[in-house]
Amino acid sequence: MADDAPGPVTVPGVLFLVSVPGLEEALAAEATRAGFAGVTIAHGGVEVTGGLAEAARANVTLRSAVRVLWRVAEFRAMHLAQLDKRARKLAWLDWLRPDVTVKVEASCHRSKIYHDKAAVQRIAGAITAAGIPVAADGPVVVKARIEDDLCTISIDTTGAPLHRRGHKMFVGKAPLRETMAAGFLWQMGFDGTQAVVDPMCGSGTIPIEAAEIAAGLLPGRSREFAFAHLVGGGSEGLCPSRSPAYLEKDEGGRFFGFDRDDGAIRGARGNAERAGVAAVCRFERQAVSDLVPPEGVAPGPEPGIVLTNPPYGARIGERKLLFAVYGALGRVLAERFRGWQVGIVTSDRGLAQATGLGLAAVGPVDHSGTKVWLWRGAVK
Repeated sequence: MADDAPGPVTVPGVLFLVSVPGLEEALAAEATRAGFAGVTIAHGGVEVTGGLAEAARANVTLRSAVRVLWRVAEFRAMHLAQLDKRARKLAWLDWLRPDVTVKVEASCHRSKIYHDKAAVQRIAGAITAAGIPVAADGPVVVKARIEDDLCTISIDTTGAPLHRRGHKMFVGKAPLRETMAAGFLWQMGFDGTQAVVDPMCGSGTIPIEAAEIAAGLLPGRSREFAFAHLVGGGSEGLCPSRSPAYLEKDEGGRFFGFDRDDGAIRGARGNAERAGVAAVCRFERQAVSDLVPPEGVAPGPEPGIVLTNPPYGARIGERKLLFAVYGALGRVLAERFRGWQVGIVTSDRGLAQATGLGLAAVGPVDHSGTKVWLWRGAVK
């Protein structure tokens, strides 16, 4: 059958930074600060200009990205035979290694090709014909998205999602992911200089993320990435050093986490040790009613940030009982934290309002299938 699809095969030279739904603007701002070019917010994430070198840098340095997709080709495909023929014309060996197994995924939307599995078979056949093995458990994933008859071929340069930093071994109930914690910290105006307090810290994600940002530690320093398995992406080439720049001296706490659960506090301390920020983090067992501003935090118009992800009755806690918890938190903050910025992550408007702090909502953000908002404001 003739290859009668309109338009040529193109190589976009674009990376797609997958975002936590609702944190696209925070990710775009981070990518801009990090010096990436062509930053554009798109549906589900952020586009930046670049190839494999930029993909490696994005994986290792960006805190609020979920994964990094390298778009390597685009072409029109009106039927499966056309998809097969055009896929076989791609220079797969320019990107994929014959000694590394590849997994193929496909999704079809509003296109004449509508069968995902059939699209996977055609693209997998083209990759196999190039001498590259294909299997369902391959460490490198090739993704094909066919939308409005336009097929975009991307390579996942990340592997495990980027919230898996590699040093968080203890995970509490309904934890906040590191990518979300980073996005919320930036939405709170955190720049690394303020103290951060989480009165219901669980596994310590928020204080640890804040401490890493302040210390300038790379988020990807403790893990491996799929880009190391691509042509030119090995540890001798593009893979940056994973040696963590640990803080070796006790500089005094600036990042504080409290929780009523002894196990959570022990786990958070262990996470901070592995992350290399134990010298600036303090985790203590404490009830909300005992919360006070940390000693040594300089007074001023904005002495620090209280940011927390308390239970909101979706996965943990009974909603009726939680009103008392939110009310107590609001009273403590109003009485003792005047001038501080406050951010509360919750899916429940009523619970946020029960604090009595007059917080305004930013969002929503998708938290593992639940829509949550960041309720923020200053304690007056």
